[in-house]
Formats: sequence, C-alpha cells, structure tokens
Amino acid sequence: MSRHGRPQPEDAPGLGRRRFLTTAALGGATIVGASALGGLDADAAFAAPMKPLDPAIADSSFAEGRITAITGGLLHVAGSYGDDYKVQLTNATSIWKLRPTTADVIEAGDGMYARGVPMPDGTIAADAVWVNIVNLDCVIRGLGKDRIDLAHNNHAVHGRIVRDTTAASYQGSALTSDLSRLRIGQAVQVLGAWRPHDGSVDIARVTAGH
Repeated sequence: MSRHGRPQPEDAPGLGRRRFLTTAALGGATIVGASALGGLDADAAFAAPMKPLDPAIADSSFAEGRITAITGGLLHVAGSYGDDYKVQLTNATSIWKLRPTTADVIEAGDGMYARGVPMPDGTIAADAVWVNIVNLDCVIRGLGKDRIDLAHNNHAVHGRIVRDTTAASYQGSALTSDLSRLRIGQAVQVLGAWRPHDGSVDIARVTAGH
C-alpha cells in the first residue's frame, strides 16, 4: 500500500498479470489456466486490444508473422512488416489452431498472431497464440460433401469442412453443424485455419447473413 493509501500492484487481489506470466515463463509455477486472464477464443484474435488488467503495464504487446523456428517454448517470428519477434509460450498460454489445442501442433512455417506481456529480455510472454487463423469475407462458389469453394477478393479459396468442428451460424443464430442452408452465391464470413502447404482453409465457422 502506498503512503497515500492507494493500492499498489503487489497489493492487488490474486497474482499480478506481469508476475503471473513471468513466473509461468520461468516454469516455476503451477498455473490454473489462461482463462483467468480473460476471453481468449478465436474471435479475440481480431478484437481491439484490451487495456491491461495490471496497472503496472502500459499496454499489451501484439505480434504477428511467420514462425521461422521453434526453440523449446520460444517462437521466432518474422513479422509481415520487417519486425522480428520472440514469443515465449508458457504453461498459461492459450493456443488456437482450428480449435483450442497445445503447443505440440505448432510448426515452423505456420503463421500466427500473439498477444501477451513484454518481458525485460525483449520477448513477449504470450497470453494467447492463434496459429494460421484467418477471418475472410467470401462468396460461396461451390458446395460439396467435404468442401466449400469460396471466392475472397476475386481469389479462389478451397474451404475444407472438418468433421466435428465446422459449424454455421445463420443470421446471428446459435452455431449448428447443419450446413444445409448454405447456398451458392451467398455472402459469408469464414473463420478458419489456413494450411500453409496448399493454401486451403480448414473451416471452423461460416456465418451467413451477418
């Protein structure tokens, strides 16, 4: 507590966000899960940055680009605009690659977005990492049993329907596995995971009438 009676970061209830991630990055703590830090679902990758919960931190850090190498839990990332990042995964980091998953599925060559806390050594201790995530406004050009052919900015995109994962939302309704109401020529928004090897997209969600 300060001499003015104002609570200081170390007095805040629970574990301060920087200390939480610092400890996690060093591997010295049993972490209850990154959900304690707020919403980290796929939509959060494209949301406006949130103000940090810890008043000791001016801003969250954000990184994006292509993963060039993985050293232990450290991602070496070449940013799209010439910046290089080092993103430290912790046992509190939420990882999304088509669905919530673990660090084992991350590969060199993947694209990623990450949000986290800047560390004194220049790395970013990640709250969340979204691997190969894409969010595209498209028009449906073809429908098949296991695919949706899409056009995005006049480019053809091969969308893959993933069993037990792909879902649809019609005019704001709840997600459903029923894709039968999709139509050729329909404008849709597609959230999914890009496949670097062939440029196709595994579809997590297709939204019609948004």
